[in-house]
Amino acid sequence: MTTRRNFLQTGILGLAAATLTNIPSVFAVPAKRSAAGKDPFKLAIAGYSFLNFNLDESLKMMKRVDVHYLCIKDFHLPFKSTAEEIAAFHAKLKDNNVTGYAVGPIYTKNKEEIDNAFDYAKRVGVDLLIGIPAHADLEYVAQKTKEYNIRYAIHNHGPQDKLYPNAESIYNLIKNLDHRVGICFDMGHNKRDGRDSVADLLKFSKRIFDMHLKNVTVAANEGTTCELGRGVIDIPAFVKMLRKVNYQGCCSLEYEKDMKDPLAGIAESVGYFRGVCDGTR
Repeated sequence: MTTRRNFLQTGILGLAAATLTNIPSVFAVPAKRSAAGKDPFKLAIAGYSFLNFNLDESLKMMKRVDVHYLCIKDFHLPFKSTAEEIAAFHAKLKDNNVTGYAVGPIYTKNKEEIDNAFDYAKRVGVDLLIGIPAHADLEYVAQKTKEYNIRYAIHNHGPQDKLYPNAESIYNLIKNLDHRVGICFDMGHNKRDGRDSVADLLKFSKRIFDMHLKNVTVAANEGTTCELGRGVIDIPAFVKMLRKVNYQGCCSLEYEKDMKDPLAGIAESVGYFRGVCDGTR
């Protein structure tokens, strides 16, 4: 027999179930995304986000958030890897539906280290190298891009970086160099240096080859990485600018918060970015 108490319990439980059904879980199996209206840029993850994890653990997290492009760091694929080790690395990525699209960032102090970086990129089989060279070596870097036909993107690191604090500092040094020398635009560090990252994307887009997708807590030196939707950079405006300049590279999420337990923040950031992309068409 149905009593008033049973009726209320059933109704409450039904309402709760319906509500929970409509709340997307960041750990759920991602829904298949429509190809209609697909953006020219691709969502990726910068390998540094997985500093504290081996390759298997990193790929497992990428699968959970349904991201399929990775900027390769040397702690996952060491500089001195053999041809066999590199082949095994790519096979593992392929098994997990992931493509390693670039290597770096790689810091170099002299020409020999630049030679080693380009040789590494060639052996890995990518056409994009993210680097931080000395100013005195920029002409040499340009020569190597011609020799290897590998693009080289210089990474900016904010106000504490005496070499490349922002995108403009890179552009002013490379604008007359070979067109294969460009920028890895870290929008978060750029903002920490007091810059407008949306405006700078427009200004320097023709030389931006790669992007570290990131938000920060404040536009100052003390700013730190936060979940993509919680910082001071206007991400919807940034996405609109990506489309305006027809950016066709990777937007590589670099999540530097909670680095020993980053999955929740990565998932939130990926979900937010995809939501913005879908909601600003």
